[in-house]
Amino acid sequence: MRARLRDYLETVWNQGRADLAGRYLAEDLIQHNPNLPDGRTPVAEFVDGFRKQVPQGRFEIRRLAADGDLVFTHSHFTAHEGDPGMAVVDVFRVAEGLIAEHWDVKENVPETTAGGHPIV
Repeated sequence: MRARLRDYLETVWNQGRADLAGRYLAEDLIQHNPNLPDGRTPVAEFVDGFRKQVPQGRFEIRRLAADGDLVFTHSHFTAHEGDPGMAVVDVFRVAEGLIAEHWDVKENVPETTAGGHPIV
């Protein structure tokens, strides 16, 4: 399950292969991202548009964990070389080998932190 989620982020998001979304996403995907409606098709359409606007955009998974039917990724997203980027946490519920539900949270990477530790 973990390898499948790693492959999903690399293939669909980093390579922009929205045409392969059906390999990873349930048709009736439940979406908790406030900017996307439910379903596989809205994600694929979003990825297509996103890749046109941000062709160098990339998610680098820093941490990945699973608990039952949930998989969690903690990624560093950058829009282009030199971009400080965003820390992104995605939570995926997997059912019958497909992503059936998705939540995400994100935060811009600050130049410094009070503790001196990076956020990704």
